[in-house]
Amino acid sequence: MFPHANVDPTADRLGRGQRTKIPSTRLNGYATNTICNSIPSPSSSNFSHASRTQYPIADYVDCSKFSLKHRKFLAAVTTNMEPRTFAQAAKDVRWREAMQHEIQALESNGTWTFEPLPPCKKAIGCKWVYKIKYHSDGSVERFKVRLVILGNNQIEGLDYNETFAPVAKMVTVQVFLVVAVAKQWELHQMDVHNAFLHGDLEEEVYMKLPPGFNSSIPDHVCRLRKSLYGLRQAPRYWFAKLAGAPKRYGFEQSYSDYFLFSLHRGFVQIHVLIYVDDLIFSGNNSASIQTFKHYLSNCFHMKDLGTLKYFLGIEVAHNPTGLFLCQRKYVLDIIFESGLLGAKPVGFPLEQNHQLSLVDGPPISDPERYRRLVGRLIYLSVTRPELSYSVHTLA
Repeated sequence: MFPHANVDPTADRLGRGQRTKIPSTRLNGYATNTICNSIPSPSSSNFSHASRTQYPIADYVDCSKFSLKHRKFLAAVTTNMEPRTFAQAAKDVRWREAMQHEIQALESNGTWTFEPLPPCKKAIGCKWVYKIKYHSDGSVERFKVRLVILGNNQIEGLDYNETFAPVAKMVTVQVFLVVAVAKQWELHQMDVHNAFLHGDLEEEVYMKLPPGFNSSIPDHVCRLRKSLYGLRQAPRYWFAKLAGAPKRYGFEQSYSDYFLFSLHRGFVQIHVLIYVDDLIFSGNNSASIQTFKHYLSNCFHMKDLGTLKYFLGIEVAHNPTGLFLCQRKYVLDIIFESGLLGAKPVGFPLEQNHQLSLVDGPPISDPERYRRLVGRLIYLSVTRPELSYSVHTLA
């Protein structure tokens, strides 16, 4: 007790939350908790515009430790930009030709017939999805276009019934790569062209005409005869068609992950992991792998993409000691779409005592962009290469 000490008369009124707070200046100059409302110009073909910003992304992304061959691959997959909308794609002759070829493939496959819309039936909308496929050397394999029906508008019991279909688990992908590298097996990749179109459709489903295409018969819509991307039941039909091909060849299906197939024939071992329409192969015999690839090409319309380089948004770099996995391109795409490619980076971009927005505030003007961003961030966290599954050869 100090009887002669001066006592602040306001001391009893200063408690938690009552003291004067000074705003933190630690993140001055940084862009935090900000999403740009405008999408960058679709005419931009690469990230070069970021070099005119104060904090170009190239100063913070270093690829010098990769081989020259892999750096060429990274430059190729980064330079080409995929359109988000039909209006953007229609400005490029390559995408227009890809859409025309896709329509021709769908019609030649008997995917639909043109019929008048029956009473009490509703035609479901559709959209185009654009993806660039690359060879293992970074060259463009093709400009891939999918016509996707808006399956979120389907009604259970009317447009679909059973929908369940298994999907390869990410932990299986990680273990698959670990085993292949530990045993020094080759890794290859193939892609199925129009995978979902191989499934026959049992339900009565009607779809609006694809964007950019018109019918000579007015008031007619597309009645689907084959399965199509976006349908809730499409993965189930595709899996039923796909699973039979490896089994007929002699593969055994794993009960731990139904999309993993293994073949043991004498000293030959081949493993195949399927994620919807992307397949990765590993094995101890190159000739046997090529023979199985040829067999699959006879069963479905397949594209051989060569050595595994890019799978599920994960870049795969090969070196004598193993594999290096990263999601550089996928992360750059997220930053680019959010309009923050030239923002000043920081280790932890969150202000101290940051208050979240109230739930009773005004609704977001474009919730679709917000949902897409959240979905991509969730996918990024789910597919990130775990440290517990380091991919390297055994000493």
